[in-house]
This record gives sequence, structure tokens and C-alpha cells, in this order.
Amino acid sequence: MNAALICLVAIVHREASRFVSQRGRFLAAIVRPLVWLIVFAAGFRAALGLSIQPPYQTYITYEVYIVPGLCGMIQLFSGMQSSLSLVYDREMGSMRLLLTSPIPRWWLLFCKLFASTTISIFQVYTFLAIAALTGIDFSFAGYVAILPALILNGLMLGALGLLLSSTISQLENFAGVMNFVIFPMFFLSTALYPLWKMAEASPLLRDICTFNPFSHGVELIRFALYGQFNGMALVWVLLAFGVFLGLSILGYDPARGIVRRKA
Repeated sequence: MNAALICLVAIVHREASRFVSQRGRFLAAIVRPLVWLIVFAAGFRAALGLSIQPPYQTYITYEVYIVPGLCGMIQLFSGMQSSLSLVYDREMGSMRLLLTSPIPRWWLLFCKLFASTTISIFQVYTFLAIAALTGIDFSFAGYVAILPALILNGLMLGALGLLLSSTISQLENFAGVMNFVIFPMFFLSTALYPLWKMAEASPLLRDICTFNPFSHGVELIRFALYGQFNGMALVWVLLAFGVFLGLSILGYDPARGIVRRKA
């Protein structure tokens, strides 16, 4: 137990130190959703009307609607960037040594997952603070209530990043895989449009959004911001997290995964 805690603290400290030293990464994580919020949302405000639907009790502007989706986008990019660093670490960094240590691999992966989730939550709250300065704010209870939702969503997306990193043997291949995962997950979700808007365009797109785990992560955050609980979204997020993490552990198993194939 003592060794496990030391490992957790060391990995979290290392990820935090790396994040602090990489100022461009932090700025990109904040500027990206702000561009969507200020530029994209302003352009579509008049074109997209939003009806009253849970968790909203009245009509809302498009900027208010996409805030939970942008929070999810921050965690999505953060999880993938953390996995990108894991590919590098596995090749020539500290993770290469840790994977040969007696500490269970599943715990090492969870520590990495916990560290990336913690960083993504800090980025989300920074974005929400800046959004509040532009007039898009929520209740104090809402800011507190989204913390569990952010933790679960961050763990799920981070586990997906771990799964992808376990299938990639070279760092150069990761960027292409990210493009085939990040953008489809983001655009084919409820982050930018509600399901009924998708259904108007295509029932198939609506079904894809419904089965997209990122959609349920966004809805978990959306409902939590208004102090409401979305049980279906919680079940989907937990299920996706379990599947992604289980496959990641198998992927990093020397007897089955990429480590053995490389050897």
C-alpha cells in the first residue's frame, strides 16, 4: 500500500510538473473552447433555436448550451494528449522503467489516468471561470455538483486514450489515430447540438450520437451544472470506463499487448 501511494504521488507530481512547464499546452486547452464559445456560438446563435428540454427550465442561448460540451472537449483533448506522452514515455521515458517494476501494471495505468484527469479538471474550471467573465455563469452549487461528473468523464476519456496508446507502437502514428477518434467523437455527440436537432438532419446521426459515450459524458456534466442527476448517462459513462480500462490493461499486458509484440 505504501509503495502504491508513493507511485501515485510521484506520477501525479510528474504530470503536474510537466503541465506547468508546458505553458503552450495550457493556453491551447483554454483558447480552443473559448474560440468555440465566443466565435462559433455567436455565429450560430440566430440560426439555431433551442427548445425547452431537461435540464433547462426555460429557453437558453446557444452559448449556454454548448458550455458542457466544451468542458467535455477540454477533457477529451487532455486525455488524448496525456496518452500521447505515454507513448513517448513507454519508448524512452520514465514509464518504460515503471512498466518493468514490481508494481502492478493496472495500478500504474490508473495512476496515469488519475493524474491526467486531475489536470483536465483544473483546465475545465479555468475555462468556466473565464466563461463567467463573459456573462455565462452558473450557480455555486452547479460548479460544485459537476466535480463528480468531471471526474467520471475524465477517467472514461483518459481510459480511451490509454486504450489507443496500447495499440500504437510508434509515436508518429498517434496523431492520425487521434484525428479519427477526437473529431468524430466530438462532432457526433450532443456537445454542439441536441439530439432532436440531429434527428431532423438524419435519424442515423441521432442514433450514432445516442450510442456515443462522449455524448453521455457531456450530458452528465450538463445535468450536474443544474443540480440534476442523469442516471442513464451515469450508467453509460461507467460502462464505457470499465470497458476502456479493461482493454487498456489487456493491451499493456506483456503476454497479450503491444509490449510483447514489440519485444
